[in-house]
Amino acid sequence: MANPSVETVNTSGDKLRLVAGVLLVLAGFVGFFFWFSGQEWYFRGAALAVGVTAGVAVALLSAPGKAFIAFAKDSYKEVRKVVWPTRKEATQTTLVVFAFVLIMAIFLWLSDKSIEWVIFSMILGWK
Repeated sequence: MANPSVETVNTSGDKLRLVAGVLLVLAGFVGFFFWFSGQEWYFRGAALAVGVTAGVAVALLSAPGKAFIAFAKDSYKEVRKVVWPTRKEATQTTLVVFAFVLIMAIFLWLSDKSIEWVIFSMILGWK
């Protein structure tokens, strides 16, 4: 069941958290590509991972971040409710789709050739 719409107030603290999160992610990328460009790959990778992880963590602490987490949890619950087809059902459905596509291709080819024959041979008299 979907949550009712709730009006949230974006405070300056939330905006500050989002900006700080973006800046931390950017700092991770800048560190990876520029600040530590002469260092070993694992040191540069660690700087990137720390920057991205810290930025995402800070952004998720804001009201939009918390709303995203709630949305993700609700989505996960809904996906668990889905009744997935068995392998046999999926195979049968795929074969039906392929058969339909083949029949439609033949039908459209025959229609095209019939119209071509009528226009070029009968109406225009071309051979």
